[in-house]
Amino acid sequence: MAFCVLFLIFLSITFSPSSAKLNIDYYKTTCPDFGKIVSENVFTKQSAVPATAAGVLRLFFHDCITDGCDASLLVSSTAYNPHAERDADLNLSLSGDAFDIILKIKNALELACPGIVSCSDIVAQATRDLVKMVGGPFYQVRLGRKDSLVSNDLRVHASLPLPNMTMDQIIEKFTIKNFTIREMVALTGAHTIGFTHCKEFSNRIFNFSKNSQVDPTLNPKLAEGLRQICQNYSMDPSMAAFNDMRSPSKFDNAYFNNILKGLGLLTSDYLLSVDPRTKPIVEQYAKDEKVFFQDFAKSMEKLSVFGIKTGRKGEVRNRCDQFNNLPAM
Repeated sequence: MAFCVLFLIFLSITFSPSSAKLNIDYYKTTCPDFGKIVSENVFTKQSAVPATAAGVLRLFFHDCITDGCDASLLVSSTAYNPHAERDADLNLSLSGDAFDIILKIKNALELACPGIVSCSDIVAQATRDLVKMVGGPFYQVRLGRKDSLVSNDLRVHASLPLPNMTMDQIIEKFTIKNFTIREMVALTGAHTIGFTHCKEFSNRIFNFSKNSQVDPTLNPKLAEGLRQICQNYSMDPSMAAFNDMRSPSKFDNAYFNNILKGLGLLTSDYLLSVDPRTKPIVEQYAKDEKVFFQDFAKSMEKLSVFGIKTGRKGEVRNRCDQFNNLPAM
């Protein structure tokens, strides 16, 4: 009898939901309407604010590549944790609508199944649904992540690639986290939707060098248009331009065609199109959208489980913007 009791205890510990491996049916019994609630909220928000998809996709990448897909980016700074990821300089331009839709989904899920669904799972699922909604590929999202117990802005600068980096530096940001160059290029294809703030590429269109106001690798007509759009960017930091002028709201392979023609906004876009390690991949994606979609889907699946927290290494937050337990005053 004692053996049976011990065996049952062993089973409950070994196969408890908190330590189970990620799987697509993680909430099948504990929150059966999870997928429906996410998709309905995503549809409503995207229909009202078309920039939502790009905003959430960028939020997802910034969260995952920094310290794993653990919703550490959603945490707000407090007196107890004054330097959260969300307030890092590189995250200040993240879309308010992206944070808003995650909050709305979390509130809806807390009403349907309180304390069950993690914020990190919401971000992963919402990102997939939005990518698909704007024309991108479908991919499976395995569920069961826990939310982080830590959020530190110092980790952001150490992890995110910057547009003014060399290609060697950018590649290292990915390979050090076990992503291949091909996966890096595929993930960069997310720039096919959304926009970039003028300050991120102002060095290419204003006072580029002693001999030229504009970066000569930039398409002249595009440069002229960008100079008009961004002429007051120093006074209005919110000024921005679409990453893909041809189809800014559609997820397709246009980004790769654009950068091969000098139509990329960032210096990193240009480097991607000329570096011998990345150019052949860019050319392949520009010619074959199906291949790009296949590689993007696989890369997103891999990124979505990068650095995840499970079991006691994380928690299911009651609110996405704060930890459940704060230290006593």
